[in-house]
Amino acid sequence: MTAKILRTEKGVALVVALMLLLVLTLIGIGAISTTTFENTIAGTERVATDAFYASEAGVQLALNQLPFNINPIARTSLKDDSYYWTGSPADKNAPKSATSFGFYNKAGYDTGWAFKRFQVNATGEAINAVKETEVHVSFGPLSSGTGYNN
Repeated sequence: MTAKILRTEKGVALVVALMLLLVLTLIGIGAISTTTFENTIAGTERVATDAFYASEAGVQLALNQLPFNINPIARTSLKDDSYYWTGSPADKNAPKSATSFGFYNKAGYDTGWAFKRFQVNATGEAINAVKETEVHVSFGPLSSGTGYNN
């Protein structure tokens, strides 16, 4: 009787079906974990992009003040959880103004004309992301006798 039971293939379909369900379950779990990971990456990228655009807003506001006024820009709210200020991330509570590198001459202009160089640093913050943007800009030509201070 035992030999007859082993020769028949009754029950093999159940074992194959269970193995197939196990493989499909593992594929499903892998797909879910990959989707969750990709969703986390996309959310992090969105927050980092918000921080970058906030720092760009700080740079643009600082550039609008140049060359006549280089006052620091305090921590300013851009939208719900986004802020910007001039300076580095460490300058959050005490923002820094743009740095002036003074006048310089450019080829093609005589000595009566000069350009003025500035460096603007701005930091943007959104939720847990912080991005800093640094811009070097020159203004001119300006008459060398205008009385601008270095």
